[in-house]
Amino acid sequence: MNRQALDAYEKALSLEHPSTLSSMANLASTYMNQGRWREAEELEVQVMETSSRVLGAEHPDTLTSMANLASTYWNQGRWKEAEELQAKELETCKRVLGAKHPDTLASMNNLASTFCNQGRWKQAEELEVQVMETRKRVLGAEHPDTLISMANLAFTFKGQGRDDEAIMLMEDCVQLREQMLGLYHPFTVSSQATLNDWRMETWNFDH
Repeated sequence: MNRQALDAYEKALSLEHPSTLSSMANLASTYMNQGRWREAEELEVQVMETSSRVLGAEHPDTLTSMANLASTYWNQGRWKEAEELQAKELETCKRVLGAKHPDTLASMNNLASTFCNQGRWKQAEELEVQVMETRKRVLGAEHPDTLISMANLAFTFKGQGRDDEAIMLMEDCVQLREQMLGLYHPFTVSSQATLNDWRMETWNFDH
């Protein structure tokens, strides 16, 4: 269906029309969900370059297309290419939207994830602390997005072997998720399972 829609838009409009670009992005998303990375990448590059030329490098649609292409690189383990795009997107978001904007924080979180996957824990931690503290200040300490940031930072502590800090932060996350989301919410259950595993690892090490 996405392929048919794209063909129709290309015939009726032009390759540079927003509806055509949107349809192209949707088809790329479908390819991504099927693991057809090369086909997704080809479309996403075209969308990003066209959006940048027609709408401008700082337009929200251009930034979204940049994030989509970075995600495709990320899912293939192409960390350096993902990092380059994510860093560029983050700087643009900061400049255009401001450091507290949700899109800026999401961009910062994505770059932190890329650092984590390269074992660059300190750089990841620096970004994750910024995201968590900003979300606490702007959204509140109990907001679901703040709790996601808290869990991410706990995993980064764990990746550095800072087990006590990781466990303490995950305990706080579990407690708040139980209060805000409920005992049986998937996020609560997942966090509790992680916490149990970490506690068991620590217990086994001590004994």
